[in-house]
Amino acid sequence: MPSIAALEQLLAKEPNDPFILYVGNIRPHKNLERLIEAFALVRTGSLANTKLLIIGDEISKYPTLRRAVHRGKLHKHVRFLGFVGRDTLAALYRLATVFAFPSLYEGFGLPPLEAMASGTPVVTSNVSSLPEVVGDAAILVDPREATAIAHGLRRALLDPALREQMRLRGLARAQHYSWARTTETILRIYRETAAVR
Repeated sequence: MPSIAALEQLLAKEPNDPFILYVGNIRPHKNLERLIEAFALVRTGSLANTKLLIIGDEISKYPTLRRAVHRGKLHKHVRFLGFVGRDTLAALYRLATVFAFPSLYEGFGLPPLEAMASGTPVVTSNVSSLPEVVGDAAILVDPREATAIAHGLRRALLDPALREQMRLRGLARAQHYSWARTTETILRIYRETAAVR
């Protein structure tokens, strides 16, 4: 498991190079093979030095991901970091240029919320629970189309003003899901329920 210092050193080698971060389970419905295909489309022109970091365990169970990397000749640009500790994960969220989460379905979708709470712009799916989770604070894309994912990533990577807008909206959106707010909501519901009886 890489330390925060080791990751910062790795990323500092090319400090102006953007990187896309994915955090989550490594399962087929997470759509990572299509994310890798989209990433191959992104890496043109001024984005040729962009990196993709994939955080999640059990990568060895899905050899199709490594094959997708080799098919796109991306082995120098895609890193599978496996499981990382909480402090390292928090640092990666903060350092990422864009967070990508093109899942095909989610019960809730905590990683995009964690990214937004870290001030990182999010590109995620326009299906399942994800639009409800992120509201207007993320770029929504069709997760079934690599070109749509690539278009969303390119928009975020190439437009600093858009990234700043997404960062501010994401921070505000994440506040809706704070523990304090959740506790207040539950208490209000209990009080309203008790008052009805």
